[in-house]
Amino acid sequence: MAKSLTSESGAKELEKRVAEFFRNSGWLVIDDFPSFSNEPVGLLIQRELVRYSVAIKSLAESRPDRVIPLLAQAILIATTNARNNIGSHPLAVVYVESATPSLARAVGAFREKYASDVSVGIISGNGLRQFRGAGLEELNAEPLERRKNSNSSTSTPVNLFSDLNQWMLKILLAPDIAVSQLHAPRQKYRTGAELAAAAQTSQMSASRFLQQLRNEGFLDESSRSINLVRRRTLFQRWQAATMRPSQELPMKFRFPGKRDEQIKSLFAKLKSEACLGFFAAADALNLGHVIGVPPYIYVPTLPRSEDSDWRVLRVASAMEPPDVILRQASTPKSIFRGAIHQDGVHVADVLQVWLDVANHPSRGTEQAALIYDKVILPLERNGK
Repeated sequence: MAKSLTSESGAKELEKRVAEFFRNSGWLVIDDFPSFSNEPVGLLIQRELVRYSVAIKSLAESRPDRVIPLLAQAILIATTNARNNIGSHPLAVVYVESATPSLARAVGAFREKYASDVSVGIISGNGLRQFRGAGLEELNAEPLERRKNSNSSTSTPVNLFSDLNQWMLKILLAPDIAVSQLHAPRQKYRTGAELAAAAQTSQMSASRFLQQLRNEGFLDESSRSINLVRRRTLFQRWQAATMRPSQELPMKFRFPGKRDEQIKSLFAKLKSEACLGFFAAADALNLGHVIGVPPYIYVPTLPRSEDSDWRVLRVASAMEPPDVILRQASTPKSIFRGAIHQDGVHVADVLQVWLDVANHPSRGTEQAALIYDKVILPLERNGK
């Protein structure tokens, strides 16, 4: 990257890079919003009820005496845009090639002294991220080199319910689940290498996953094959770990028609991954219990207005009931690999439905209880 991304092409590349970072972090990104500052680089991002007008500046050098003036400019631009984009708050972001903790502290100190009402952030090519503002602190990260050194310790725990690990849990449970309820390999595995091959992942990932299961007492040490035990506790932990909110968009079909037929037609045209979720998926699995909730469709990322796959839909206004709700998949490997192809539509697997509906306000607890009695409870008994 040049010392400063002042050209139009450089500015657009920077905007694209920062936008992708926020999308991957679970934020809805609107990159065609009106700007009021005559600056080429800016975004509007939103998650839940928090919305930010983002002004972005970049610099190759990481000296505080060079970065702070750019940050001050970004603060002024973000404040102007937020004032004109009703409901948004200003967020000033500076991108540098290599940032240090001391630079992050200097940025934080400047913000606290001169612009405490404005959110600020540093994103760097060496992995350091430092944000100050509502809903942003979870984006903070150490430099990559420091993270590598930290992760070299054998005592560092593995996230048992990461996206890939949830997929491997489904594979281990698959022999006890009907083929019509989960798409997954069905066999017994004696080694991590065999599990890795089935899950299409590295042996190291499978080995770490199994070691964490072993450390927490979820593996039967006396079994010749990999067998999960203490499943009730495992399922409770799993459900608690998936309670994070995901980005959603309520949508309307542009033209009138029968909703089920339009959904099938949509799936037939889609080039990207997608699958029914929540109550619509429960209905498709013959486990339905709740009616009246719009069908949820899982997608890898929420579509933009120019995405050709989704032109048959438009965003529903606050005054009209949606036909479908698009939901960004927080664990895409687990969701899409386990989905079942049924009558021209992909449907989330029964474990995914049980995990998702439990905290839904529209009688989700009742739907989860039905699935628990018919599917989860037998799984628990098989692991004793």
